[in-house]
Amino acid sequence: RAIIQPGKRTLTARQLATVLTGMRHLAVATTTARGEPRISAVDGHFLKARWVFTTSGTAVKTAHLRARPAVSVSHIDGDDLGVFAHGQIEFLATDHPDFDWIEQHLVSHYGSSPRSWGPDIVYLRVQPHWMVGYAFRPETLVPD
Repeated sequence: RAIIQPGKRTLTARQLATVLTGMRHLAVATTTARGEPRISAVDGHFLKARWVFTTSGTAVKTAHLRARPAVSVSHIDGDDLGVFAHGQIEFLATDHPDFDWIEQHLVSHYGSSPRSWGPDIVYLRVQPHWMVGYAFRPETLVPD
């Protein structure tokens, strides 16, 4: 907390939405059944204040998240930006009310649907209960 300095080196929700456009690399932390931490990387998209990503339905992280939906994610861009969140994962099926617009965003970004990349692609969204955006110099990322 001493490094983050709320109000001085933090970003507001509006600033985060401005800075986190396009695809961002996320580190996703899950736990095994024995409580051992595991981390992996995914392409993340910050959409309506939530991180969205896709992965294989057969990935180990998917099994972890189905059994234990608590998740931590982070996006770090050098010394300039860090976004850290803790929450619960939400699996987005094709009949989910938000699926279509999320799918449109991803197709627009990648040029194809993630569902075309493999036989069992899952769409996930982080429902955060805590999130912070850190910037050493916020004014260089989001000018007033």
